[in-house]
Amino acid sequence: MSGSVQVVQKLQEQHQLQQHHQLQQHHQLQQHHQLQQHHQLQQHHHQQQRRYESSYHLSTKSSVSKQSFSTYKTSSHRVKTSVKTEKVQQELKLSPLPKRAKRTYLAMDKDKEVIGYVIPVFRANHDVVRGLMEAQEEDVTEEGINYVAMRNLFVREAREALDVKVEKKTRTKYVRESAERLEVNRTWAEFRKKMNPDNLTHRPEFIVKPRGQTVWEGKTVKLHCTVAGWPKPKIAWYKNNVLIDAKAHPEKYTVESNYNMHSLEIKNCDFFDTAQYHISALNVKGESSCVATIVVKSRGKGNFNSCVCVCVCVFGYMCVHLAMPDAEVEVEGVPVAPLDVRCHDANKDYVVVTWKQPAVEGSSAILGYYIDRCEVGTHHWAQCNDNPVKYARFPVTGLVEGRSYIFRVRAVNSAGVSRPSRVSEPVVAMDPSDRARLRAGPSAPWTGMIKFTEEEPTVGVVPGEPSDVMVTEATKSYVVLAWKPPVQRGHEGVMYYIEKCMSGTDTWQRVNTAMPVKSPRFALFDLAEGKSYSFRVRCCNSAGVGEPSVSTGEITVADKLDLPSAPGNPVATRNTDTSVVVSWGASKGVTQLVGYYIDCSVVGTDVWMPCNNKPVKQTRFVCHGLTTGVNYVFRIKAVNAAGYSQSSPNSDAVVVKAAISVPGKPTGVTLLEAVKDYMVLGWTEPANNGGADIRGYFVDYRTVKGNIVGKWHEMNLKALTTTTFKAENLKENVFYEFQVRAVNMAGVSKGSVPSAPLECKEWTITVPGAPVGLHVLEVRDTSVVVLWEPPLFDGRSPVNGYYLDIKEASAGEEGWKAVHEKTNKMKYMKVTGLKAGTSYVFRVRAQNIAGVGKPSATLGPILAQTRPGTKDIYVDVDDDGVISMVFECSEMKEGSEFVWSKNYQAITDTSRLTITHERGKSRAIFNSPSLDDLGTFSCVVTNTDGISSSYTLTEEGLKRLLDISHDHKFPVIPFKNEMAMELLEKGRVRFWTQVEKCTSACQVDYVFNDVIITQGKKYTMNFDKSTGIIEMFMDSLEVTDEGTFTFNLVDGKAKGTTSLVLIGDEFRELQKKSEFARAEWVRKQGPHFVEYLDFTVTPQCDVLLKCKISKKDAGIYEVFLSDDRGKDKSTFNLTDAGKLFRVIGDEIQVTSTEHGIILYSMVTHYNEDLRVGWLHKDAKIAASERVKSGVTGEQLWLKINEPTEKDKGKYTMDIFDGKDGVKRVFDLTGKAWEQAFEEFQRLKYVNKLIRLDPYRARVVGGLPDVVAIQEGKSLNLTGNVWGDPAPEVSWTKNEKALVSDEHLMLKFEHGKFASITITAVTTSDSGKYALLVKNKYGAEAGEFTVSVYNPEDEEKEEKKD
Repeated sequence: MSGSVQVVQKLQEQHQLQQHHQLQQHHQLQQHHQLQQHHQLQQHHHQQQRRYESSYHLSTKSSVSKQSFSTYKTSSHRVKTSVKTEKVQQELKLSPLPKRAKRTYLAMDKDKEVIGYVIPVFRANHDVVRGLMEAQEEDVTEEGINYVAMRNLFVREAREALDVKVEKKTRTKYVRESAERLEVNRTWAEFRKKMNPDNLTHRPEFIVKPRGQTVWEGKTVKLHCTVAGWPKPKIAWYKNNVLIDAKAHPEKYTVESNYNMHSLEIKNCDFFDTAQYHISALNVKGESSCVATIVVKSRGKGNFNSCVCVCVCVFGYMCVHLAMPDAEVEVEGVPVAPLDVRCHDANKDYVVVTWKQPAVEGSSAILGYYIDRCEVGTHHWAQCNDNPVKYARFPVTGLVEGRSYIFRVRAVNSAGVSRPSRVSEPVVAMDPSDRARLRAGPSAPWTGMIKFTEEEPTVGVVPGEPSDVMVTEATKSYVVLAWKPPVQRGHEGVMYYIEKCMSGTDTWQRVNTAMPVKSPRFALFDLAEGKSYSFRVRCCNSAGVGEPSVSTGEITVADKLDLPSAPGNPVATRNTDTSVVVSWGASKGVTQLVGYYIDCSVVGTDVWMPCNNKPVKQTRFVCHGLTTGVNYVFRIKAVNAAGYSQSSPNSDAVVVKAAISVPGKPTGVTLLEAVKDYMVLGWTEPANNGGADIRGYFVDYRTVKGNIVGKWHEMNLKALTTTTFKAENLKENVFYEFQVRAVNMAGVSKGSVPSAPLECKEWTITVPGAPVGLHVLEVRDTSVVVLWEPPLFDGRSPVNGYYLDIKEASAGEEGWKAVHEKTNKMKYMKVTGLKAGTSYVFRVRAQNIAGVGKPSATLGPILAQTRPGTKDIYVDVDDDGVISMVFECSEMKEGSEFVWSKNYQAITDTSRLTITHERGKSRAIFNSPSLDDLGTFSCVVTNTDGISSSYTLTEEGLKRLLDISHDHKFPVIPFKNEMAMELLEKGRVRFWTQVEKCTSACQVDYVFNDVIITQGKKYTMNFDKSTGIIEMFMDSLEVTDEGTFTFNLVDGKAKGTTSLVLIGDEFRELQKKSEFARAEWVRKQGPHFVEYLDFTVTPQCDVLLKCKISKKDAGIYEVFLSDDRGKDKSTFNLTDAGKLFRVIGDEIQVTSTEHGIILYSMVTHYNEDLRVGWLHKDAKIAASERVKSGVTGEQLWLKINEPTEKDKGKYTMDIFDGKDGVKRVFDLTGKAWEQAFEEFQRLKYVNKLIRLDPYRARVVGGLPDVVAIQEGKSLNLTGNVWGDPAPEVSWTKNEKALVSDEHLMLKFEHGKFASITITAVTTSDSGKYALLVKNKYGAEAGEFTVSVYNPEDEEKEEKKD
């Protein structure tokens, strides 16, 4: 190769001599062409300057643009340049130089809509030098623009040095090439300067990034950021990639730049301001940008989502992708999108994706996450995992080396899958060492020399074993291995095989048999949870597979990261009118904490709303966007990669309002008393205390002479605690004005309106002064309580009473009238008989022996109106018989307290009452109620708008409360019925009673003659707690059963007892009835007489013997006659029942329901073979949804739903058994129609009103319409019922009440489920059943029909047919 270079140098010298000779001959032509070429060069350079350049390309713009002059004719395709000499023939393959195409500034979609900015893409071979040596074509990879520029320069110089061609040139061509050579030399000098920039210059960098915010409509939002860079970068703000011109829209935008701090203020936000705001910082070293999302919420509406097109340039690639902000879910109950998707530990075919859990899990807990990937430049998203992963971290494998990817994550719960998250930043699948080298750029400028070294051949070398194999992550879903490449690996690169071995075995199994991995990272899935494995790695290349690495040791497949513990109790404090500051204790012992989520809920609801979109790591957060005046509670959840912690306890409720401020102005400064050198003043406290208690007052004064007033002076240096003040050291007969200022912990208020000029001279009046301190409590629609304080000046004698005056606020002075005639000794009075919505004013006059004094300052106007949500004091008697008064307030503010008083005076005797407070509720407990406690008790809530109430305890009321207290202390279980006895079939005896109410804990002791008896052969007990029925059954009565039967009930503290005495004649009579009933039941088990044989004498003097049998006893009967003369027998076949049993039908009757009118008739001996037909006006009635007919038991009916005038007329029921028939007629006209129709309308209206009541009892489901069951089977049906309070439940069969027994069991459980169980059903159990539910708001019936069939009877009938 060195010989080739020498030959080239000699040829260059000869060529230069020839060129010099030609240059002398055409010197003038050269100057002409050189000037022309230089002019073209300047034009071309200016065109290149005007084109849009990428941020990274700006640093080398001048060198690249000038270089393009000498290469603009080069083809964009790969070319081969051959250099031939006498000794060496060398062929070089060069990468193409980039063709300068016309750049476009904007990216367009198919519809020619602007979707973003385009950044030029440069591609080049990063191993060109090796390509020159090895003379082989390499795959094209992506490189940095600095490296591309440097490569093009030294490749061009190498080409010029080797490209020796002997050809005849014209002077024009020579001049052009000379000009090009001069331009290249200048370009090279500038390029070397660019390759060694000053160390102080650097590209812009965001020290503080702008933060996205969510604001209400009409608010002002401000984005802040801090940018560093040298030279000082230029800043531009964009809205959805559109430049913001703040000067053109000063009413909307304000842009500020102070030193390195920059801000954008958006005023009066509306829906259209919801967007992504992009800030770009640019200097000669490059460009940086950052994005913040602003979401503007309408009050009462959800978030509006915006779509932003974002351009990203990574390692020479330009990708345009769509970024969706975190948005409200489309499907109710699904989670919101995960946050902050990032890529870590990227390698050739592997990357770790992490994210943050969303703030809202949806209607149920998050089950896991799906990870999607998309190759940059495509729109195809592929799901990376088949099953949801619980951890917020997932290793993605199977990437293609050299390609760029973006990732997104979706959360899933039982309601569905969330929207995808924002996509991650693009990441290139490549070796980390290559990525570091590309980011660093060239280490030194080109020196113009190429050095070639020879290395030892590495072909055929088997790689060594990897080192430091370790498990970096281990969960129950996957295990991630990492290792270091081997030292001995050659230059062709290595790949890896991973092997695993289960604990307890010596068998190693290769995991990735089909395809070795390129990265020194690998994720193993489908491992058995809870099992232990060992892992090792082998290297491989074209020469073979190397030895395995050292084993990792046993690793258990399980989650290593625990959920964080619940944070500490949150404390909420006021901040502004729309925000609250929440602080809490950090979670203890948490590992890899991501942050905390804060939720808020309005008091009285169970709806929790997130306060922050992204987790915060601090233990303090300001919750914005709250509603002013609303009471909120807060809770905190911690989150790490394993998931969410349990929520912290709820904070105390806090009302959203600004922190405390100075109080309002006092009002009504008046003169109460005057002496020679002092005056007594009084005033009314301010209506607004600024959110904190008034701590005192300051009084100022000034002198008045005519129309001239002096300066204000302070009268007291220490704050006053009362609303009166004695102004001393005044001058007699001088006029003064006074003003008062209130003070709380926030500061001193402004001065009140000055009083009228007051003269300091001694009063000579004998009547009392004006009462002071008028205020009202318990303002209602028709009443108000007025209170006052006695006058400071009593006159010549003490005050002995007061008069209260009232007038409507709109009336004149003549409208005043006294509320009462006799003097009132108390300092309060309840005024009744007010008109709701009318405003009133009040005044009070004091009286002594000398007379009635001047009226006080007027109070009001006071609007007679009950505040919404106002509650009154109520009396409660608990289960222990403790009597207390309770007052609730839902508008408690910070600093509010309950203050109890008796007869509107502070309670001094604390031994009578015990007062407790608990979250908006205050309870005053009577320690020992007696006549000493009679009076009016009132409660006032401080720091509110006069919330108060009172309760007057009278002697009669006290007696009633004491009776209730005794009943609660010693409760008795009430009985609906005392114990009773009834005789059942088979001679069984039933003892039963029913209690009015009981709980599920109620217990019963069954006692006979003071001895507790239990269930067994002789006794059967049953207690249905849903109905309160208590039963005890005895199969028979024996002589030893004479005595007293008792039921003892215990339900908590309540007790109840009921007894039945069976002794003497009463017991013996019952015993005989029981024995007779049992004998009768045994007799009736076979053929038997319903009526015994009897005789009648006919008019013809014949003796007619007769008896009565049941239809089911049809068969052959024999009658025997015998006397002393002999005997005789007569036989009669009664198997043909049809000959003897005929249908007997009652007359048709009419009834009405809420659905319509029903005509029905009761029949005897009905069977299914009978044909029943209904006629209306002698025309057969066709069955329809409105008119239906049917049979229930022995009842034949016709139902007419929603009857009209057309349904009037004659109705006929025709019953035919094949031989004979029965007809019944009913005329549904006239009065019969009017009564039936009127009753239908009434029931329909009542039922409609009942159904509108959401608390009424009703059957909500569970019962069928018809049940067909085989004889001998057991039937169990359960109906779902609802009602508040819980309804009473009963069952009927054919409109007759059912009672629970051994054959028929009725239950009502948990106040919701009513069930009926019939054991071993028979045909007699067929009929129309109904479940009746009832409470104080209404009743309802759930009806169904039971049909019992016998398969044998059906088979016999089929054989007959």
